[in-house]
Amino acid sequence: MTHPKRPLTVLSLAITGILAFTPSAQAQSLVELYDSARAFDASYLSAKLQYDANLARAEQSRAGILPTASLTGTATRTDFDTTLAGASALIRSYNTQSATLSASHPLYRPINRATFEQGQKQLALARAQLDAAEQELIVRTSQTYFDALASQDSLNFVKAQKAAVAEQLASAKRNFEVGTATITDTREAQARFDLVLAQEIAAENDLRVKKIALDQLVGKQGTQPLSLVAPPVLQPIEPADVNAWVQQSELAHPSIRVAQSNLEIARLEVTKAEAGHKPTLDLTGSYNMTRNPNGSASTDKTSSTNTAAIGLSLNVPLFAGFSTQNRIRETLSLSDKASSDLEGARRTVAQSTRTAFFGVVSGQGQVKALEAAEQSSQIALEANRLGYQVGVRINIDVLNSQSQLFQTKRDLAKARYEVLIGGLRLRLANGSLRADDLQTINNLLVK
Repeated sequence: MTHPKRPLTVLSLAITGILAFTPSAQAQSLVELYDSARAFDASYLSAKLQYDANLARAEQSRAGILPTASLTGTATRTDFDTTLAGASALIRSYNTQSATLSASHPLYRPINRATFEQGQKQLALARAQLDAAEQELIVRTSQTYFDALASQDSLNFVKAQKAAVAEQLASAKRNFEVGTATITDTREAQARFDLVLAQEIAAENDLRVKKIALDQLVGKQGTQPLSLVAPPVLQPIEPADVNAWVQQSELAHPSIRVAQSNLEIARLEVTKAEAGHKPTLDLTGSYNMTRNPNGSASTDKTSSTNTAAIGLSLNVPLFAGFSTQNRIRETLSLSDKASSDLEGARRTVAQSTRTAFFGVVSGQGQVKALEAAEQSSQIALEANRLGYQVGVRINIDVLNSQSQLFQTKRDLAKARYEVLIGGLRLRLANGSLRADDLQTINNLLVK
């Protein structure tokens, strides 16, 4: 049985256009949407405000090692009325005005010094926490961005497959009308067309949901992410040694920096507890001025008194009901806990870094395999279509080849996105992720 030969015009145009998604004039790049998310995302803004609060809190500890000064003033009126036996009553009213300037400077206060040093460690801890929030936002924005692109690609693939199946359905109907094909070919093509139609509805809804998620993240309506160039050139991992990535995480990863700061703060807490046994020494000074403009209780003459004093204030703790000893035991245990937490953070980061590294390596291998599979599937489809035209293949063979080709294209597009996201997650895992890393991906987008 022979079939009339038909060109591959519709299918070729569909396959050619599915990846070349043409962005509108309002399309945004990944860097542009990240900048928008950085200014809008509630989670990141909350972390930024917490960082600002931590900075102010850390600076509060400086007060313990700086001088303090205060000025107090009083004004009183006294009515004096006294009567002595055999003497006349003495009645007098007078005013008293007084002002005192007091100052104190800590000379030796080990607890205050340790508290100040803890405050400086809090600055490093706050910076690490903000870095972690920023890195998390980079990955979250990129993931949402590529989720929207992957959903757009899926819809494009389904539409292209729909056009190809529609052509195959029309061909089967024509062949049946002229008696060169059975009704089975038509029914198989119709069933496949109905299935693709259902897939198109699902893909449209998935794209709508992904766009809503992207809009909510960046605070814009109707976002349109730029697509990747076709085909994108994916760069290999540099450095190619997983141990180099793990070693880099020792100094860079925010969670390790947080754990290290917590350990240093815990050790300073031990120092503060041990200082409970130590004396304190302060330099103190005061200057007082007292005026009685209309006399006092003993005289009716105006008087004024100026008093200046300077000295040292020493406090030696003797016994505090064993609270200091027990506080030392508590802080030593907490210091050991912080040390254990630091080691746990290092192990977790090392494991996450290795997992992310090999995930990217695996993803790059999958991309190469799927690129080869795409070419093979294209050749297989053309062969099946030709075989169907000359009568050595049936309609279902062509339909299955079409389905395999478009599935391979979807898998390939998704694998490329996963490699790009995987590269960011690798840098997130070892703590070296920065906003500048997005520019590398931005260079792969359609301009």
